[in-house]
Amino acid sequence: MAQAQQKFSSDVNAEVEQLDALVIGAGVTGIYQLYGLLQKGINAKIFEAGSGVGGTWYWNRYPGARFDSESYSYAYSFSDELLQEWNWKEHYSGQPENEQYLNYVTDKFKLRPNIRFNARIKSVHFNNASGRWDVETEDGYRASAQFVIAAVGILSANNMPNIPGIDSFKGDSFHTSRWPKEAVDFTNKRVGVIGTGATAIQLIPEVAKQAGHLAVFQRTPQYAAPLRNALIADDEQQKIKDSYAETFAKCDKTFGGFMHDFDPRSALEVTPEVREAFFEEIWAQPGFSKWFGCFHDIMTSNEANELYAEFVRKKIRERVNDKELAEKLVPKDYPFGAKRVPMETGYYETYNRDNVSLVDVHESPIISITPKGVKTADAEYELDVIIYATGFDAITGELTRMDIRGRGGESIKEKWADGPRTYMTVQTADFPNLFIPGGAVFCNFTRCAEVITEWICDCIDYMRDKGHTLIETTVEAEDAWTEHANSLTEGMIFTKTDSWFMGSNIPGKKRQFLFYAAGAPAFRDKCADVAAKDYEGFVFK
Repeated sequence: MAQAQQKFSSDVNAEVEQLDALVIGAGVTGIYQLYGLLQKGINAKIFEAGSGVGGTWYWNRYPGARFDSESYSYAYSFSDELLQEWNWKEHYSGQPENEQYLNYVTDKFKLRPNIRFNARIKSVHFNNASGRWDVETEDGYRASAQFVIAAVGILSANNMPNIPGIDSFKGDSFHTSRWPKEAVDFTNKRVGVIGTGATAIQLIPEVAKQAGHLAVFQRTPQYAAPLRNALIADDEQQKIKDSYAETFAKCDKTFGGFMHDFDPRSALEVTPEVREAFFEEIWAQPGFSKWFGCFHDIMTSNEANELYAEFVRKKIRERVNDKELAEKLVPKDYPFGAKRVPMETGYYETYNRDNVSLVDVHESPIISITPKGVKTADAEYELDVIIYATGFDAITGELTRMDIRGRGGESIKEKWADGPRTYMTVQTADFPNLFIPGGAVFCNFTRCAEVITEWICDCIDYMRDKGHTLIETTVEAEDAWTEHANSLTEGMIFTKTDSWFMGSNIPGKKRQFLFYAAGAPAFRDKCADVAAKDYEGFVFK
């Protein structure tokens, strides 16, 4: 289709840009989705809220932000030329390099002309008369698209806490996912970090190195595990490039799409000596081996999990000099792995510093933010900077915050009021030609993002070959999938505590496991099976 000249709706006669496919978001998924669509000759464009590409790696530029899966396992696998050209500097790459990589990919494959930046979505409405989607950005720009692909990611809708007085603070404050582009100087500053999730655990050691004093406001301690990052030596670089096929083949076989797989033995069936030696062995390894490389039943058996959880608690206690403080940093009331396991570098040693203090807000809750700082039940902490490391409205948040309305005028927010309902995580009934490649599969992100974006490209190609203009899942398929997905978590450790995995970090959000929990290989097989059966569970018009 011819592309209309770009104009803004402040002009009464503004034209509407005509697209075959409009992709929302220029993150890892959106970039590859655009590449795949253009390769198939589909007139496609990304609308991106930010001023640059990268998604998570554009917005989350706080000190210490980095991969916690191996850089080379997170990389795109679709181009061998790209794999051979790019040199990762670290085994677990930091945010600046990750953003640089995604810009490199964007420019190498000449995608930038098809990206509209600073284009935050205001509304996405299905037009019953035209059978197309009417899209408008907050600055009034309008487009019409046959397909909308909401590549908005899983951790993009930041969660600001509902604390009284939050706007009254006179110092600097920001959420970690909206970190300033310019460097923030903490020299001699009194800094407060609210939250101790994965983001905070990366951030806190870096801020502590510079701050005059750092107060960490912790509600829930974490089972953080050492990342053990390192620079990639020159001789390692070539080995990595020579092994990409093996790396991706290994990821394809594992439950989480990582380079680590659960040990088939039970933690309860080996001797205590063997079990302890194995715990020590995986603890010494880098990355997620401490989680996804452990005995398989730590994620299903309370008894097995407690054996490993106590091992991790011991490791935490060994690193904190003050024994009373150490006990506050040790989780005791939920299983290991029930929350996302943060990977850390020097996190626990940070609490041995004279300029760092821990405020236990479980014992003494935050009452309000004041002009001077943070007031808890028993003290007021005067601060120059407040950092909100308070996480995200995960998986569904970015979609429900947009005004996306389907065939009958109902919004996704209204439809999902009692929890998300999809078929294959990729489409929801009554929203024809809307695809959601949001990564709602428990998986190393890029590995599963490639699977679903390729599936969407092939599906659109199939529709063109058959002369179809609309695709829509059936209510029956959606009901069956939702019931199937919910049943998968029965007996899993994930359900044993509140976390963003369960949506329970957001007040009013239904508590349910938000990922598809059958694992990456099962999801990939399902995608292939549905396509082989002429997209079973979908109807075409």
